[in-house]
Amino acid sequence: MKDVPIWEKSTLTLEEAAAYSNIGMNKLREITSDDKCMFVLWVGRKRLIKRRLFEKYLEEVFSV
Repeated sequence: MKDVPIWEKSTLTLEEAAAYSNIGMNKLREITSDDKCMFVLWVGRKRLIKRRLFEKYLEEVFSV
């Protein structure tokens, strides 16, 4: 099976999102725990990051 590069995935795990954005996993957990977070997708207890919305969020936010 061929691995898909991070920049081509539609959703990222917390580990992938942390590596992709250079934001720590604890901070990502804090951000995605908010009910108003638009870029998190819950699959059972697992949280996935919607890459495109996450990129948009990073472009618009001043500080994390």
